[in-house]
Amino acid sequence: MAVPHIDSYYAATAHPAPERPALDADLDVDVCVVGGGIAGCSTALHLAERGFRVVVLEGRRVGWGASGRSGGQAIVGFSCPQSTLVQAVGRDDARRMFDVSVEAQDLIRALVAKHRIECDLHWGHLHTALKPRQVVELLAHQRELEEHYGYRGLRWLDGDEVRHILRTDRYVGALRDDRSGHLHPLNYTLGIAAAAEAAGARICEGTEVVGLDHGATVRVRTQAGPSVRARHVALCCNAYIDARISKTLRDRIMPVGTYIVATEALGPARIEALVRENVAVSDVNFVLDYFRRSDDHRLLFGGRVSYSGRDARNTAQATRVRMLKVFPQLADAKIEYAWGGYVDISMSRAPDFGRLEPNVYYLQGFSGHGIALTGIAGRLVADTIAGQSERFDLFTKLRHRNFPGGPAFRTPALMLAMLWFRLKDLL
Repeated sequence: MAVPHIDSYYAATAHPAPERPALDADLDVDVCVVGGGIAGCSTALHLAERGFRVVVLEGRRVGWGASGRSGGQAIVGFSCPQSTLVQAVGRDDARRMFDVSVEAQDLIRALVAKHRIECDLHWGHLHTALKPRQVVELLAHQRELEEHYGYRGLRWLDGDEVRHILRTDRYVGALRDDRSGHLHPLNYTLGIAAAAEAAGARICEGTEVVGLDHGATVRVRTQAGPSVRARHVALCCNAYIDARISKTLRDRIMPVGTYIVATEALGPARIEALVRENVAVSDVNFVLDYFRRSDDHRLLFGGRVSYSGRDARNTAQATRVRMLKVFPQLADAKIEYAWGGYVDISMSRAPDFGRLEPNVYYLQGFSGHGIALTGIAGRLVADTIAGQSERFDLFTKLRHRNFPGGPAFRTPALMLAMLWFRLKDLL
């Protein structure tokens, strides 16, 4: 039996989904996808629609990782500044990458409509500033996207306009983007998985992959014994990549713990008094707060990260304290769900896509921007396997470094670096 989803608001409100049996016999396919999150399920869907024989091997349950636990915010762009991409590949290719991130939002809209995925999709996002220097940064970001990337639809909101939408005095301004939005991430992932199966893909849960034997035909070995022989393999493991699959990929990402709480159902009047419009919100701090409404009138609030690999003693209380800094009027509101999980970050915070071998592809390093980018990344891999590699190859131009210090020392080193960023947020 596959490991169940963690106890979260998303798991409690997930649509019924079948418990898919584990791989129980050797299998020959065109493509083996490792990982049953959004990236893996999107890869499988877009390949199956092209007629490829596809199997997805998921070690736990579909959407068990970040795809089913995250803040659910689908935001245009990347976790790194556009300047990082410009420095790495030049302005023209950086523009093409940004266009892919915009297309990622269109793909969400198209998949939800085509496959009738009920995932509480809403459009609208506020990127909020807490202090004057952040206002300057956001306005510069707006000008950059409009002048160099042709991105329209951003609108600056001053403090009064923000307070008209959010009942808080914490923010002095915000950049509004109505092409970004939010959704129920687990139901979205389950919907893509169901669509992939309807198109002909097979999904095996509770099937842990422990290694690859490379070659013209790749042998994908599993913990239980059965293996898959495939002409192509797509590794979509992200934060949960096993060093037995690829130590190279494992060393280039850092699993970072993120934590979210969900209040009790507040009722439509109270939640709409706090967040008047159904938009997602995130601030511009490096260690940021983010929140949104749920469709059953709760506030979902995330605002802590852990680079140590260990959860704090009281995640719910610590995150609640951050929530009350934004909405002190929720002091009497009960926290009904508190959960956490890992997202994968790269050193540069830019996505890390590429090939281990000519027929073994990987997607990782979404760095907190995975809700939208994972879906479009899966389509890029499918395009590449089908013979159209131009856009996938665009991202392979990005060079990524290992986290320093190796497994024993990279976490302490990163924690020291994070102390600096936390101090910078306070300035």
